[in-house]
Amino acid sequence: MATAHTIMRPIMGCRLRPMQWRLKFVLLVSVLLALGLPAMARDIPRPEHPLPIAERAEWLNLNGPWEFWETQDDNAEPTTFPDEIIVPFARESKLSGLERTEAVRNVWYRRTFTMPAWKSPRQRLHIMAADFRTRVWVNGTLVATAIGGNTPITADITAALRAGENEIKVHCFDDAEGGLQPLGKQTRKGGSQGIFYTRTTGIWQTVWLEGVGSSYLRDFRVRADANGFFEVVAEPEYVQPDMTLRVSIRDIQGESNFNSNPLTAPLTVQGQFMNVRPWSSRDPHLYDLTLQLVRNGQVLDEVNSYIGFRTVSIQGPRILINGEPVFQRLVLDQGFYPDGVWTAPSDEALRNDIKLAQDVGFNGARLHQKVFEPRFLYHAAKMGYLCWGEYPSYGPDYDNPALNRVWVDEWTRVMQRDRNQTAVIGWCPFNETPREAIPLQGTIYRMTRLADPGRPAIETSGWSHGLSDPSILDAHDYEQDPVVFRRRWQGHNSKPNDLPARYLGRQSNWIPFMVSEYGGIGWNTGEGWGYGNPPKTQEEYFTRLRGLTLALLDNPNHFGFVYTQLTDVEQEKNGVYTYDRKPKFEARLFREIFGARAAYEQAEFPAWQPAMDDWRVLVGSAVDADHEWDMLLTPPAHEWTNGFKGERAKGGFGRKDGFEDLIRTPWTTADIYLSRSFEVTSAPAAARLVIHYDNATKVWINGKLVWESPAGAWNDGYQAFELNAAARAALKDGTNTIVVHCHQDSGGQFIDLALLGR
Repeated sequence: MATAHTIMRPIMGCRLRPMQWRLKFVLLVSVLLALGLPAMARDIPRPEHPLPIAERAEWLNLNGPWEFWETQDDNAEPTTFPDEIIVPFARESKLSGLERTEAVRNVWYRRTFTMPAWKSPRQRLHIMAADFRTRVWVNGTLVATAIGGNTPITADITAALRAGENEIKVHCFDDAEGGLQPLGKQTRKGGSQGIFYTRTTGIWQTVWLEGVGSSYLRDFRVRADANGFFEVVAEPEYVQPDMTLRVSIRDIQGESNFNSNPLTAPLTVQGQFMNVRPWSSRDPHLYDLTLQLVRNGQVLDEVNSYIGFRTVSIQGPRILINGEPVFQRLVLDQGFYPDGVWTAPSDEALRNDIKLAQDVGFNGARLHQKVFEPRFLYHAAKMGYLCWGEYPSYGPDYDNPALNRVWVDEWTRVMQRDRNQTAVIGWCPFNETPREAIPLQGTIYRMTRLADPGRPAIETSGWSHGLSDPSILDAHDYEQDPVVFRRRWQGHNSKPNDLPARYLGRQSNWIPFMVSEYGGIGWNTGEGWGYGNPPKTQEEYFTRLRGLTLALLDNPNHFGFVYTQLTDVEQEKNGVYTYDRKPKFEARLFREIFGARAAYEQAEFPAWQPAMDDWRVLVGSAVDADHEWDMLLTPPAHEWTNGFKGERAKGGFGRKDGFEDLIRTPWTTADIYLSRSFEVTSAPAAARLVIHYDNATKVWINGKLVWESPAGAWNDGYQAFELNAAARAALKDGTNTIVVHCHQDSGGQFIDLALLGR
């Protein structure tokens, strides 16, 4: 056994112990090759166990040919099933055998099976994912209903089974235009266009049966840190008196066993694993984990899993893994496949996507707008691949309160499914949300932090950050000019310049920050597209890529980046690889850039405390009080830098797609001009401008230009700039005038400022 974790994959679902595996597997393969593989084992697509983090000895894969029918009529039920579909592939995919990409609202499935002669007294049916609203019958009995489309549908079907042949029937309702369905980047209207790709309707992950005990482990939660402490909390179904939980942790070095007390559910085991070998991206060491539900010495149920000991924590602007600042070189992975759409054609394809990313210098991925299947996360754990779990949240009707139920319910199940996955180091439930999403995303963020405090979470990736106290912030920036890009991010998120506490807001803890989408450089786009003008030569391509990436790697205050993207997806031709996973350029050329030294991993981050509030306010901001400005949205008359009259309006000014708590006056035009008079009783010895701007801004005092924002720059919160002697000299005793011009070229917009002295 070369590695710490070995999972055996038997034909037709029997798991062997590590010490048994080698000889028995060799013998089994030899026999099968000699006789020819059974058709059921040979022909089943995606035959591997779909949930390696919770595997039992007796299980049956139900993938393969199913009877199929589809209709637009929501009230119709099939009397016959005229088509055949290959499960687990959606009807839109080539591998389904249908490849029907036009939209349909209802799909029906049917198949029969014969139960194996299992020892297990109870049986559960699982559909790992089916989009969107699903009902399941076994032998005419409704056994399960579900809404969501991304997490397993599970039913105890023991009572519905009968001797001999059994029937499963599944109905999936798909309403892509209804505004409630978590589609992510799936097209809503049929046909791929822009950032939307072939949709997925109905079953798109493995269907399977498993045998469980008379009492069994319905669910369990595992925590394991880099110091060797672990906790397992198990929730049994059909609780019996005197049940205990037995936990075994083992690797090549040996085995350790732990037992719970016979308590009522949930059963809990805590322990200290000695001489632990922590899991990391450099050393992805996993241990085999076995959970047994025991009563009076009898094993009622047994689950085989795996565990990695690692700790993820936040310290100031850093996210630490096992106490170390590991720069997260992430890639955007959308999980689409040319022949399978949302379903990987094989288990090897999942593993290969991770290998392709690592080959070009990435150490992880943002699993973008899709809940990736558990086997991907299993391979990620084995290969040391850092994953941010996401939800397909792009573009629904956030004004509809009914959305809340769908989102909250299924996101809870996403975390429940993947909370034990070692490779998942953070959560990102939303992407590029409008302001209407802020109430819901705030609720889900707080719920996520309460349910899983051991992982960082981001409120939303890009766009409308609405929390006043986030734990992480990010931005999307597809600027293609490396000079402008570097200017924009150079020094960003640096120590907040001893800002008085009242201005800190989002930067109160010097928050971890990354640019979570950038690049997207197109190549040979043809009729497709990439961001910016596609480079004409390889040299131009890599000059741009190097300039953009090194601008982020050179910033010691960013904990990572996310490059867009791993592969092309249909018409979007901006991947490192083509859609069919072919390299565009030598992997070495990418690896030299994405794998270059990161200043973040070398930087010192001393403790920081905000400055005392001993500054006097010369010009107040929105956090000081409601102050009025003279405002114009068109250029003022001549000599306007000395002051002008306009509409009276309160600051801050901006578009209501973020920072709602600061905006007093909406501003949506390209330019805004502000003027305000203020009194100075004695010239300050020190003065600072505290400004929150997006983006190009100039500030004058009494007609003298005292501050100008760097080209292409903007900030996410208030930032302090010390005024030099020449700028302070512009101030005079008595009445003064401050004038501001802010120009917004794209994206969000906001302007508010204060002038302080002492």
